[in-house]
Amino acid sequence: MQEASRVAVLYDLDGKECGAIELPRVFSYEVREDVIKRAYLSALTARIQPQGRDPLAGKRTTAESWGVGYGIARVPRVKGERYPRAASAAFVTMAVGGRRAHAPTVEKRIRERINEKERKLAIKSAIAATAIREIVEKRGHILPSNISLPIVVRKEVEEIETTKQAKMFLIKLGLWDDVERVRRRIKIRAGKGKMRGRRYKEGKSLLVVFSGKCKAVKAFRNLPGVTVAYVGNLSVLHLAPGGVPGRLTLWSESAIRMLVERETCNEQ
Repeated sequence: MQEASRVAVLYDLDGKECGAIELPRVFSYEVREDVIKRAYLSALTARIQPQGRDPLAGKRTTAESWGVGYGIARVPRVKGERYPRAASAAFVTMAVGGRRAHAPTVEKRIRERINEKERKLAIKSAIAATAIREIVEKRGHILPSNISLPIVVRKEVEEIETTKQAKMFLIKLGLWDDVERVRRRIKIRAGKGKMRGRRYKEGKSLLVVFSGKCKAVKAFRNLPGVTVAYVGNLSVLHLAPGGVPGRLTLWSESAIRMLVERETCNEQ
């Protein structure tokens, strides 16, 4: 598996080669799938909201056991007579309205912890994977044979204003087939998630990385499977969905220059 070159082809808005750009060293890092998977699980579990139960749930009752000699179970029973709830079992786990045997607690450790250096290594490794064709194709993305990775586009791409313009640009670049691949596979979710704001299951297509907030964010973000991210906020969740490296990624020229500047600052 070959490493990415330190120089990448620069594409214009017509999908044609218009020059070259020097790549930061991060694109030459070794692809560590084990570290990427661990960082992905850490980032994913960090988003889970802890949940617990009221400690007194099912225990707010004066029910007492009648004891032996009545030919019925010796469970606590509601006091009183001549009303529906009277003499019915309460408090115990198998009774209607009783306590829960093993209720979830907020103290449960949900998040998988990861070292800071390990997390940063995972991001660098995931970035490097976006520049290796074999890894990207293995992930299932559709790539034209005439395009070289990483895909870097002139900074004018950040000036695209409408989704129609974004679609035409991706068609010219040869990446629209991958968006169509995801669109054809959108399905309605099985189960109750349909009622809870998660009606459709959608795969992952292109990741578009910009230097910062720009007009093109709204143009690209509504395309099927397309994710828009900023260089400063890049995460393993963006670069390796499911913990699998090699997401098809489009970089703006400004985003690449920001990566180079960051490397220079870190060296100093």
